[in-house]
Amino acid sequence: MARDDPPTGNHTHGVTVADLIAKLSGDTPVPPLRRRRERAPAGEDAAAENDVTRAIRAVSGPVPDAGTDDDAPETEVIPVVPADTELPDLSLVRRPARIPAAHAVGGTTGRDRKNSKKARRRAMLAGRTAASLVAVSALVLTGGAWQWQSSKNDMFNRVAALDLNSRDIIDPNAQFGDENFLIVGTDSRLGANSAIGAGTTEDAAGVRSDTVMLVNIPASRERVVAVSFPRDLEIEPMLCEPWDPQTGEYGPITDPESPMYGMDEVYTEYKLNSAYAVGGPKCLVKVIQKLSGLSINRFMAVDFVGFQKMVDALGGVEVCVTEPLEDYELGTILPTAGRQIVDGHTALQYVRARKVVTENNGDYGRIKRQQLFLSSLMRSLISKEVFFSLSKLNNVVNMFINDSYVDNMDTKDLVTLGQSIQGISAGRITFLTVPTTGYMDEFGNEQLREEDTRAIFDAIINDLPLPEEKNADNTPVPGTPESLASTPEPSHDEAPTSELVDAVTTDPRDVTVQVSNSTGQEGLAASAAGELENLGFNVTTPDDYPDPLSTTTVFFSPGNEEAAATVASTLPNPTIERVTGKGDIVQVVLGADYYGINPPQPSGSPVQVHVVRGTRTTPTALPEDLEITNAADATCS
Repeated sequence: MARDDPPTGNHTHGVTVADLIAKLSGDTPVPPLRRRRERAPAGEDAAAENDVTRAIRAVSGPVPDAGTDDDAPETEVIPVVPADTELPDLSLVRRPARIPAAHAVGGTTGRDRKNSKKARRRAMLAGRTAASLVAVSALVLTGGAWQWQSSKNDMFNRVAALDLNSRDIIDPNAQFGDENFLIVGTDSRLGANSAIGAGTTEDAAGVRSDTVMLVNIPASRERVVAVSFPRDLEIEPMLCEPWDPQTGEYGPITDPESPMYGMDEVYTEYKLNSAYAVGGPKCLVKVIQKLSGLSINRFMAVDFVGFQKMVDALGGVEVCVTEPLEDYELGTILPTAGRQIVDGHTALQYVRARKVVTENNGDYGRIKRQQLFLSSLMRSLISKEVFFSLSKLNNVVNMFINDSYVDNMDTKDLVTLGQSIQGISAGRITFLTVPTTGYMDEFGNEQLREEDTRAIFDAIINDLPLPEEKNADNTPVPGTPESLASTPEPSHDEAPTSELVDAVTTDPRDVTVQVSNSTGQEGLAASAAGELENLGFNVTTPDDYPDPLSTTTVFFSPGNEEAAATVASTLPNPTIERVTGKGDIVQVVLGADYYGINPPQPSGSPVQVHVVRGTRTTPTALPEDLEITNAADATCS
């Protein structure tokens, strides 16, 4: 559904600033050429200029015979500015140093008594003018922010990329409120990219994904997790609609020179970067969503030129190396070691280099440098409070305008999101890489370790702590491996949070069940396993559960809701608990209340089940060789 265009500062049915001030003050607007007040005689006005009795605050004091002032119009109410309105950096706005003083009410003798009513009226009008200036300033500033936002939104290059109803999304309920960005650095030789050393279309035609990063910001906005995917990762070929990078359109390619000429659909190759080359943003989202199970709801692709502009807009980014950086293809990138600020051109070479003289790990060294660079970039954005300043944000957003494609992103979203994570400490920003076997096959593809990858994304979906996460005081986040030595085990008596989940039962023949006995009653697990097997379930060897449970509990992992609901329908009032590490197996732990198995609900029956987040089981450990970069780590590498 298209997002409504935000309001702008051009209000066609409103009033002018002059009219607004006039309505508040009760005067008819004065033509601009008559606004200048004639110079008064030096003696009278010079003395009055220094008269402290002319201060506006005197209006609030007692006024003799104020009357009702029937000639004054009724004061109009200024419209309330919405709370979520984005205002520009007020420090950059020109405004008057002070409001000119007005005639205050004076004494009651002689000429002053004769003109007292006129003086009172001037004072009241001055007060109204002061209030109107404040109100108009707010409206002008707000309108400026609206105009800025609208003008930027109109200039974004938008493309269809997202599939929010994909069946590959695991446990959508657990991901409610999460922001999942697929950020792609594209390898394009089109247009200005060839002019900055990226190569020409003769070297490599089309557009490929050079960097693929999936960024998760949970609903709590307490951390940021960015997962990198190697460009040579092997994937299952997927059928996608062709995409023309020159027009940004999907559909049959009309260029007779293209290998996809006239085709309605085409398969990707076995390499990850072929997905973007064949089917553009929509195809790449499809692949990454299947690998991760995350609900990707934001998309952004930036080419080489856009990346370079962004770095320059920030005034450069700090990098640190322990030795000079040289690449066999790109030449000398950093001639000296140590900390240094790099501009956009050098930064692009730093994150692109794949054949560094001192590295023998191909794409992994490049990914590590990208993560270190982005860590430094995030520290800079947080410390400079970029999202709280319109001028700073403007410089950064400008990089989106001509050198990127986006879906479901606009300036308001960026500002709101940026401000919501502005308070996150760098230690809660984690970069990691999906684990692979570490070697390429005969086709030059990296093999994904699927179980370890699943454990990573299950931890992200369930907001579980990740290795090396740190609090603002640099202490380990509770639940991380670093904190386990000093953190007591969670109590089994804790009340877990519960949510109502809509599910549909499935065929028992498609469900694998493990039965565990927590009661100590001999043969109970074997008996229950036999009954479930007779009902058509696939049942593994029963075993004992280490801790006694008072309630029979069904444990399952994200993505296996239908199977869990089907198993739960055979038990009277079981607890249904979501944990990690179960894979496709549904575990039934028999508790003290267990007294038998019933036939399951027919396949395809809609059911609602209360699901709690796991507190009784320890999540499956993440792989020990996981490549982690924490944004708080500013050491040289």
